[in-house]
Amino acid sequence: MLRIEKLSDGLSLFKALGSDVRLEIVRLLIKQPMNMNELAGKLHITNGALTTHIKKLEECGVVAISNDSAGHGNQKICHVVADRILIDIKDPHLPTENTCSVDLKVGRYSKCQVYPTCGLSTAEQIIGVVDDYRYFSHPDHFDADILWFTQGYVEYQVPSFAPMYSHITQITVSAELSSEAPGVNNQWPSDISFFINDVFVGTWTSPGDFGDVRGIFTPDWWFPNWNQYGLLKMLTVNDRGSFIDGLKISDVSIRELDLDQKPLFNLRFSVDYKAAHVGGLTIFGKTFGNHAQDIQVTLGYVAGDADDLDNALPASST
Repeated sequence: MLRIEKLSDGLSLFKALGSDVRLEIVRLLIKQPMNMNELAGKLHITNGALTTHIKKLEECGVVAISNDSAGHGNQKICHVVADRILIDIKDPHLPTENTCSVDLKVGRYSKCQVYPTCGLSTAEQIIGVVDDYRYFSHPDHFDADILWFTQGYVEYQVPSFAPMYSHITQITVSAELSSEAPGVNNQWPSDISFFINDVFVGTWTSPGDFGDVRGIFTPDWWFPNWNQYGLLKMLTVNDRGSFIDGLKISDVSIRELDLDQKPLFNLRFSVDYKAAHVGGLTIFGKTFGNHAQDIQVTLGYVAGDADDLDNALPASST
């Protein structure tokens, strides 16, 4: 997901998408990645003209190019990296909400229960033995920058740095996620569920375990037939409900999560064995995949005092 927080920040994106040719490039690459020659042939334009269009789409983060040496020669493969674009339209003269944020390294979970296929790795090496779930309890798991499993869960203890007596009005979780198939499979749906303080807030269905091209930040030593990249997803819970990338997934609101005045809360990523699509989960950290970030958690809050704890948020509907 590509997020534009201010309209002025999206100028290059708006210009890049303001072309019929570049929109057609995006439409073609959504269906499947292509090398430059294939793409130029589909569009009936020269490679030189295509290079100019691709450069504009690269600069605004919609398309990326990776090198594929598996075929004849070293080919440049184009693929879409922004599966969704979210644009915040706000009045810049309005005061912004107070926020506090924390980045969670993928391996710093506090609890887990996972089933093979499974594994975890640092940016330099695999931790332990692949498909042996016992290594999720190895002390080195704190250093992991990618993990994967077929079913089960990982749970993180998230510190809250909101001031005392403040009211938590929103929580946002951003992470790069995909399914977990044996090997890789771009068509491998998985129902990934999210829990906050043991409250089920909703499910997102990952479309696949992506391995068609190497992830932009995935280390060079990583195996080509393993998880390469995921999709950047943003889970938001506020007084209106729970959302993935702005699309509502449940009516669970911020009031139901019991976050006020708590120094810690739990965040769980889960694939239930009873789900309609038990396709596993991969979580990518900053040295893997297409987005150089860990799991990012942001709390929005309104400052208050002990006497007005019940007045900051709208009354919940019944």
